[in-house]
Formats: sequence, structure tokens, C-alpha cells
Amino acid sequence: MKIRNLKQKLQYTVATLALGALTAFPAVTARADDTSAEIRLLKARLKQLEEKVAKQDRERKAAPVPAAATARPPSMVQTPVYAIPKIPGSSDQKPAYPVPVAVGLGVPGAPPSYETGGLAGLEAGLKGYPYIGPSTLFLNGVTITPGGFFELASVTRSHFMGADIATPFGNIPFANIPSSHVGEFHLSARRSRAALLVRGDVTPTTHLAGYGEFDWLGAAQTANLNQTDSFNLRIRHLYMTVDDDDWGAHLLAGHAFTLATMNIIGILPRKENTPIVIEDQYVPGFVWARQDQIRVVKDFDQKLWFALSAEQPATTFSGVSPTVPTVINVLPGVISPPAGQGTIVGGSLFNSINPLSINQMPDIIGKVAWDPTIGDRTIHMEVFGIFRNFVDRVVLPGTAGPTSFINHDNNSVGYGVGGSILVPVIPKMLEAQFSGITGRGIGRYGAGQLADVTFRPDGSLTANPETMFLAGLVLHAWPGLDLYAYAGEEYESRNFGFTPLGTNNFVGLGNPEFNNSGCAVELSTVCSGNVREIQSITTGFWQDIYKGPFGRLTGGLEYMFAKKYGFQGIGGEPSRSENMFFTSLRYYPF
Repeated sequence: MKIRNLKQKLQYTVATLALGALTAFPAVTARADDTSAEIRLLKARLKQLEEKVAKQDRERKAAPVPAAATARPPSMVQTPVYAIPKIPGSSDQKPAYPVPVAVGLGVPGAPPSYETGGLAGLEAGLKGYPYIGPSTLFLNGVTITPGGFFELASVTRSHFMGADIATPFGNIPFANIPSSHVGEFHLSARRSRAALLVRGDVTPTTHLAGYGEFDWLGAAQTANLNQTDSFNLRIRHLYMTVDDDDWGAHLLAGHAFTLATMNIIGILPRKENTPIVIEDQYVPGFVWARQDQIRVVKDFDQKLWFALSAEQPATTFSGVSPTVPTVINVLPGVISPPAGQGTIVGGSLFNSINPLSINQMPDIIGKVAWDPTIGDRTIHMEVFGIFRNFVDRVVLPGTAGPTSFINHDNNSVGYGVGGSILVPVIPKMLEAQFSGITGRGIGRYGAGQLADVTFRPDGSLTANPETMFLAGLVLHAWPGLDLYAYAGEEYESRNFGFTPLGTNNFVGLGNPEFNNSGCAVELSTVCSGNVREIQSITTGFWQDIYKGPFGRLTGGLEYMFAKKYGFQGIGGEPSRSENMFFTSLRYYPF
């Protein structure tokens, strides 16, 4: 309507100018040829103005129109929608750049796989992920969108662990630890998050983006709670992406959640299905890591997804190693290397206090995801596999003195196969999820952080058998209130051996000859402490206190029960439970 009115006004103005030009000269001096030239000039100018107005009208119609977000539930926020490729053989046309949608409502006419709602919208809000919206800045065709939140959280534990809001579940203390007989309480603002999404559309179908997310959960050696905490900034995410809509091809390079982490939809960054708990270590049974990687993804009509990634390796250890000089293993953090060999610790650009494991190839992870629409709901399913390599340096004693030691590298293999499913039981109200993985040498990919490997009698490494499960429910009870419950478990099988040489005749993980007779006796050191299993049940809620044009203020309360079990040995099977309460008050300004 405005364009049409403008067009009419321009026509009237030009006509008036033409009339004025014709009457401005005395009739006695007017010449027919001059008048004709002026009329032609004015008509040409009018045509130019009409073409300009028509062009502006076409551009306005071609530009994507942001959907209104006023109808979304208060517990939801807007979230990015990726450019949707045109489906071959159809007339559906994608928008040229991400369009904000009302979470839980979607964009009318958009493919269902990109109508983000339910748990996706909830997680975007709880994490403070940036989205293209009112806070977005535009600079030379590049969009810059801030995100994040301010938080004060608290944690109360029944047994002292010396941990902030991220619980090391494998370190739940047995009763022989004196400090574990008192409770623990901490306040923490360290998880307050700053995020930034930078995006540039090279063409309507080719997109570049960079994403960074940071908190203050880093702890340098100078950090303490005595007077001024001095905790340092920490990278959570720092990666770039390249997306080609015509080919359905995607590249991610940088520091991000591992490909093995469950997604909400497809295989998209910032769409990981992380538990919405306050606990920063999430819950036992949840498969996750954040690490450097390069990932390639191919999607078919945004329904079927294939991905492969090469990711940063690391190895965690457990159990008892053979004793010097029977077998010498020089891996860090396990036993001391022989005199004169030094230690394997961080070198250039690593912390010299922290040891590094020996790794010679990346972890290789592959995943297939499928998002079928059944009736009025879209179900997300995926399967994935992990391949890992472990290496150590073994020195075997000979019979003719130290010079006859037989030195060699030893390689071991780890692997895992897993999958997950996310089902909207009641669309936009109740979501259920289940995930699991089983294999060998996969411990560091679980929230419980059970060990990847242990030792054979000859000093070589062997990958520990492990299985993880997680089940969860999220209920959007009413606008502004979201309740959740999770139950998870991680357990390993025995992996041990015997050697007649040296002083440590019983090696490995879960050896039945290990002595646990002092695990329940305060101050006793007779406790092998090998962890067999970690279980947990978690429940909590998030309640919006304010949501409006100035952001969102929300509060959360959570209870977690976790229990650690040791392997059966001499003196029995030790166990210890931990009761934990968490609170959180968060302000999302964007």
C-alpha cells in the first residue's frame, strides 16, 4: 500500500512540474520544438522513477519475512533456522538467510524438519544460544549476534568432594576418606556464559559462520577461594562452519561437542541434546566431550544425515600396573618412569604440571541420523560408532643386564557402537529420550569418566569393556515451567591378569585379589578403589520469573542421587552414595 501511494505521489509531482514548465515561459516566445523536447525529458525521468519504485517493490516481496514471535510460550525463545535448500523436483524455495521463528510454532509452509520446537527451543533458551533477532548487528553483510547468560548457582553435597558445580562422579569418596564425613557447599558465578555467532552469506546457498562460547570454569594454579577467586576464562566452543545448501554439504572445524553427542535434529551444531540440568558434568550415562575436531556432514532433504569426524585423542587410565623392574611402563600419571628418563608432561603451550597421554592418531567417529515425521510429530533417531587407538612404550627386562632390555611400542584398539532416540510423546509438551553405547576403551566419552584402559601383565595396555545407558523426560507443564527427570548408568567389566614376578602380582582392573577390607574404615589405606559402576537419578525444574522485552530471568532447582560401586574383592564390594542439591538463578539479556 505504501509503495502504491508513493508511486501515485511521484506521478502527481512530475505532472505538476511538467505543467509548470509549460506555463513558465511567455506564449509569444514558445516554440513547438522546445516544448516537445521538455515533455520527452520529463517522460523519461518519470519512467526512471517508476522503474526504481517497481524494483524496490520486487525486492520487498523477495525478502524473507520474519515470523512474529509474540505467540511463543514464555518458556521458549527464538532459535536459528538454517537456510533450507530447494528440494529437487519441487517448487519449494528456501529463504536466503536464517529466519527467526516462534519456537514451538515454526514458519508456516516451512519443511517440518526445520520447524524448531519443544526440547530444541527449550535447550536454546537454557543455553543462551544466539539467534538472528532484534539484538543482531549487521556489518558489511555479516551478522553478529550475541548470546549467553549471567548466573549464580549453588551446590550442596552430603559428602565433601572439593568440587564446584561439575561433579567428578568417579571421585565419590569411600568412607575411608576422613573429609568425606562432612558435607560441602559452594556458590558459583563461574558458569556465566558469553557467546557470539558471526555469520556471512557468500551466496544465497553458501554460508560461512563462526561461533564462540566461553565461561569462567577454568582454574589456573593461582585460583583459590580465599579472598579473590582469580578463576580464568575457558573455551567451551570455538569453531567455524561452512554450509552449502545446493549440495546438502556441511563442514565444521574447531572446538565443539563431539559427533558422538546426541542431537535434537539432524546433525547440526548447537542442536546437541544435552540434559537441561544445573549440574555442569551433566548426568552419568550421557555421552559427551568438547574437543578439537574436523567434521563433514551430508544431508538428504534434511531428513537423512551422514557424518564423519576426526577428533582430539586422549587416554585415561585405571587399575594397577606391573611393578618395576618386572615391567616398566613410562606412561604419565600411572607409575614413575626410571631414574634419568624424566616425565611426560605438557611442553610448549601446554601446562607443564599436567601430564599428557601418548596418542598418535585421532579418534574417528561416524554417525547416521534420521528425522522421520510420523503423524503430527517428528522423531529423531541416530546410530554412531567410535574407533580409537592406544599406544604405550614397554621396556622388558632381559637376562644380561639393563642393556638387553627389549624396548617396543604396543598398540591397542578401542571401539564403541551406540545410538539414541528422541520422541515427542505429546508434541510441544512431553519429550522422552533414550541413548546408550557399548564397547571397549570408551570411558572418557561418558559423564562418569570411567577409565579407558588398564594394564596387562606384560605392561601393555588393554581397553576396558564398558556400557552406558541414559533415559530422560522433559515436561513443559505450562508456559514458563519446565520439569525434567533423568536416570543413567555407566559400568565396566573386569579386565585383569596375574604375574609371578615383582611385588604387584595382581594387575589390571577389578582383580578379585584386590583388597577392599578397609574401604569402610576411616583413615584406612587398604582399599583398592577400582570403580565398577556409577548410577544416578536426577530431577528438577526451571521456572521463568520474568520474560519480556528486557530478556528473561529464570530460576532452577535440582536434586541428584548418585552412587558409586567398586569391584568385588577381598573384604567385599565397597559403595558410597552422594546426595546433591543445586540451585540456579539466570538472566538472559538477549
